[in-house]
Amino acid sequence: MIAIIYFALIAVLVFLALRFACGACVMGRSGVAGAVRVPIIPFGWALSLFLALTFVVCVIFDLVLPQYAMYETWSGLLPGFVWLTPGSFAIGAIESFLYGWYVALIFGGLFNALTNRRREA
Repeated sequence: MIAIIYFALIAVLVFLALRFACGACVMGRSGVAGAVRVPIIPFGWALSLFLALTFVVCVIFDLVLPQYAMYETWSGLLPGFVWLTPGSFAIGAIESFLYGWYVALIFGGLFNALTNRRREA
């Protein structure tokens, strides 16, 4: 649980720092004309749903082909995930979804801020 709070706090702090430094360009809405932008909200939804669906597909794959199981990897990446209970499945799916938003906020914000700054120079 502490890991989730830590990642959420870091994501919020980095995103706020980018927002303060770049303004609306972080969200992909404004900035220098002609700059390539990543719209954060659609990117966050797409990446989060992709990671959650990938988690579900991997769990199904582990159940169908247990000799190639990847649950040990999931338990290392997702705090609180153990093989396989309904509660841990829900935790894994939720954490996968949240990791997508974490990456979208940090990567998308950094990308938008850096491409905006580069065009200004």
